[in-house]
Amino acid sequence: MNAAIDLSNYRHAVIPPRSTERFARPQLASQPKGELVRTLDGRELRLRDIEPGDVAALQRQFARLSPQDIRRRFLHSMSELPDSMAQRLCRIDPAIESAFVLVDETVKPAEIRAVGRIYVDEAADSAEFSVLVEPDWARVGLGHLLMQRLVDDCRRRGLHEIWGYVLLENRPMLHLCKDLGFTRRLIPDEPGTTQISLQL
Repeated sequence: MNAAIDLSNYRHAVIPPRSTERFARPQLASQPKGELVRTLDGRELRLRDIEPGDVAALQRQFARLSPQDIRRRFLHSMSELPDSMAQRLCRIDPAIESAFVLVDETVKPAEIRAVGRIYVDEAADSAEFSVLVEPDWARVGLGHLLMQRLVDDCRRRGLHEIWGYVLLENRPMLHLCKDLGFTRRLIPDEPGTTQISLQL
């Protein structure tokens, strides 16, 4: 007859973890992408690359723009940012595009306050830029920061020139680009528009 097992000896025994637990990779807390930047008036934003998940935020930003803001950015009037266009703007080809956003994480959902992007023309060894800053976030250094990042990105790519079309009425952008060393020339067949460029 077998002796009975005294379970009291196992009362405090530690059961070893399952193999799936023992060999599982530790769960690391995900770190926010990008970097925190502070505006000239002390507000904090996160600077990062644009992402496919930014479509709704980009459309909300568009809805906050005035008709004048839209015309300055797109060089023509638009009443809304269509889904297809928003999807395209958020899904870039990193080989020939870069796009940076400045995100306000103090509100829920987080909101995009400024966007800067370039489109590379490999044949011309240059890139066309565009920058958009919400009116309530203008004149606090966001445009300068984005333009400098775009210039740095073009230099990293080894490009010869960065350029863009700007309406003559868009004096803030013209002054900003002048401070960064851009030169400008009028476009005869497009009155009211100038092309500004910076040799890299």
